Amino acid sequence: MPIGEFDLIAKFFTRSVTRAALGVGDDCALFAASAGMQLAVSSDMLVEGRHFLPTVLPQRLGHKALAVNLSDLAACGAKPMAFTLALALPRVDEVFLDGFARGLLALADAHGCELVGGDTTQGPLNICITVFGEVPTGEALLRSGARPGDDLYVSGTLGDARLALEVFRGQLALAGAAFEAVRCAMEQPQPRVALGLALRGVASSAIDVSDGLLGDLAHVLRRSGVGAEVQVDAMPRSDVMRALPEALQRECTLSGGDDYELVFTAAPQHAARIAAAALTSQVNVTRIGAISAATGLRLIDRDGRAVVNTFGSFDHFKS
Repeated sequence: MPIGEFDLIAKFFTRSVTRAALGVGDDCALFAASAGMQLAVSSDMLVEGRHFLPTVLPQRLGHKALAVNLSDLAACGAKPMAFTLALALPRVDEVFLDGFARGLLALADAHGCELVGGDTTQGPLNICITVFGEVPTGEALLRSGARPGDDLYVSGTLGDARLALEVFRGQLALAGAAFEAVRCAMEQPQPRVALGLALRGVASSAIDVSDGLLGDLAHVLRRSGVGAEVQVDAMPRSDVMRALPEALQRECTLSGGDDYELVFTAAPQHAARIAAAALTSQVNVTRIGAISAATGLRLIDRDGRAVVNTFGSFDHFKS
């Protein structure tokens, strides 16, 4: 006999809390930021068929559902505190819920982020998480801080999630190990929380790469009132990516979504501090261009020649 809504919550999602004053079980969770800190809050929704495939393993789906929210905190330089989970399920599937909860809560534990409440209902599979973090007052990384002359960086590698999507679409074939590597990149992104914390007081602006590097960078340029020159062949790529045709590499690294890496800017005199932040957080960081006073986005290749920008980015209502 299927378990009910409140038994479901009690079995899979109720845990004791240490950071929050009150967690799951009441009408509201209670928690407060530390003295001298501001709250950072972000919400993301994942819809089956739009953000993930029905073939994804439940444990990986639980991981990704929280990872995309933690990535937003990372881009703000905020330390995770707590999160809420709103979950719509077609039916109560305890095998699915067990795997989903394990993936979700393992990542939450890794980042000291407590589940403090939420909601469950019946409906098409839909996951909405709201995450709460804290950042010292005035030290949040914003999209509006890029300045002419700043260096432009990105973390990790780009484009593997897009490769996985192309395989699922039947547009690309990859061997077993290569496919598993890019599929893992798509289904289990690693939020760069440690790097975001290390960039406080160093980076002048930041955003996470969720809809494609050029599209997300454009948000920073608009908010900051600046332009950028991007070296398209400097994009950090995995070994799987490097084995593919150059045109496909450029398409995936520049406009592929679901990377959840950080793209950020910093003054040239902070290059050593950027390197130290990368070392401390154990995440590779690559310089991919520079910020300019003239607005607009200019792309150049490895030889300094202009590249026509035909690259798009993901839009929920256009893609």
